[in-house]
Amino acid sequence: MRFSVEQDDELVVFTIKEPVLDSTNAPEVKSELLIICQPSVKALIIDLSLVQLCDSQGLSSILLAHRQMKEHEGFVVLAGVHENVRNLFRISQIEYLFEFQPSVNDAITWLQS
Repeated sequence: MRFSVEQDDELVVFTIKEPVLDSTNAPEVKSELLIICQPSVKALIIDLSLVQLCDSQGLSSILLAHRQMKEHEGFVVLAGVHENVRNLFRISQIEYLFEFQPSVNDAITWLQS
């Protein structure tokens, strides 16, 4: 599983560098997100710009981040979400839980506003 983590004070950018987020790699994503989503982190941007397909396990890993951040009154922003991945959020009726931004830079700007 390829990903990167960039932290700047209370902001973390987690970039998934795979075209598919599914049952084969979602457990590793969940493990990393559990490490990242600490009380000191106030905002988590998950960069999904390279992810073109996502299944229910991939969605579950993103929901885990949402629950963890909510416990600490933090935010999760999803950046660069492809339309077919966004449709999974719509179909699952959980789209309202997240802020969607076109890019990481747009997400940072949104958080700072």
